[in-house]
Amino acid sequence: MSSTVLFRRGRVIDPRNGVDGVRDVLVRDGKVAEVSDAPLPVPPGAEVVEAAGRWVLPGFIDLHVHLREPGEEGKETVLTGCRAAVAGGFTAVVAMPNTKVVNDSGLVTELVLSRARAAGLCHVYPAGAITKGLKGEELAETGELVSSGCVAITDDGRPVMNAALMRRALQYATLFGVPVMVHEEDLTLSAGGAMHEGTTSTRLGLRGIPASAEVAMVARDLVLLEETKGRLHIAHVSCEGSVRLIREAKRRGLLVTAEATPHHVILDDRAVGDYDTHAKMAPPLRADRDVEALREALVDGTVDAIATDHAPHGVLDKQVEFEKGINGIVGLETALGLTLELVHSGLLGAKRAVELLTHGPAKAFGLPGGHLAPGAPADITVVDPSEEWTVDAHRFYSRSRNTPFHGRKQKGRVVQTWVSGRKVFSDGQVKESR
Repeated sequence: MSSTVLFRRGRVIDPRNGVDGVRDVLVRDGKVAEVSDAPLPVPPGAEVVEAAGRWVLPGFIDLHVHLREPGEEGKETVLTGCRAAVAGGFTAVVAMPNTKVVNDSGLVTELVLSRARAAGLCHVYPAGAITKGLKGEELAETGELVSSGCVAITDDGRPVMNAALMRRALQYATLFGVPVMVHEEDLTLSAGGAMHEGTTSTRLGLRGIPASAEVAMVARDLVLLEETKGRLHIAHVSCEGSVRLIREAKRRGLLVTAEATPHHVILDDRAVGDYDTHAKMAPPLRADRDVEALREALVDGTVDAIATDHAPHGVLDKQVEFEKGINGIVGLETALGLTLELVHSGLLGAKRAVELLTHGPAKAFGLPGGHLAPGAPADITVVDPSEEWTVDAHRFYSRSRNTPFHGRKQKGRVVQTWVSGRKVFSDGQVKESR
């Protein structure tokens, strides 16, 4: 494969650098070498990508992915998760620590990184646990985790209910220059709940989870953030009340960032239908007013990133009574199409949508990439914005199939993914180096 690649006459959308127009992009030795308004000559031996009519974008970055390894390799592995990532246009993912051997030590961090190197597809950035074993009782060794390669700390999947422990976590994380990523759920309010508390839960006879279960914890942690002067990242925001609090905190200058998932901005609690466990997740799908608030937050910058919360589960985990179903859905291979639904409907501009998938997440966690300035990593996603296709869960690269979007028609698809100047996905196929 040539070390020089020329992307010709695609629509380059690079929000960080204010670029949105037809350009040529020259890549050399794994880095962006030049972005030009005018057509560039083809260097000797270069591979040429004819990108007219397509979007040439910075590679997508997902701050919230469950790769399940070590411990639940039947659901996903680092390799299969990376395959799903590049098929969805993601060139970098942040791996959550709630594996069956919890990533609360440098040893587990190094294992995840070793598996990612062996996969050789996309960048994998581990997140370490806030507390040992995710038990919420004692802080993990943050310094060891960061020095081993963790880019954030989180007990994702569980809240840190102990406020004093959370306060110390913010203080320690600040010393090591990483954000604390939080799953906001007051367990005393959500206990026994299976879906959002509202008219649908009443109709189905299911115990509901009130919005206050999330909003109360967001309020608490913003108070702690202001006191500690730390960095807080709020995962999978789902409620109108949370949006209001985050927006106000940003106006006051607090170092808080937030993400929203495609499913929380596309679906509301009515998607549960007649007990569809593929619409069961944590936080649950909320009311339509919450969906509208999240969409506004995407537009006005209250939410910094779109993240998938890719959560693979086996068939038997979902083929049970609704209350017993495990929370979560896969999302890496459907994220772009769902995001583009908001673009095609006029709710979100193309440039802002790209920012939420690229520069927004890169900035939130201080990660490389997310833009195409000369010298940047040649992590590039090429999209055909007009290609129409239908989601087929049986064709996912992910090892799991748990999605509520099977059969949904989409417009806009990833056609190529490049990582460090190497083509890793093209023509519907993952290109593995081994």
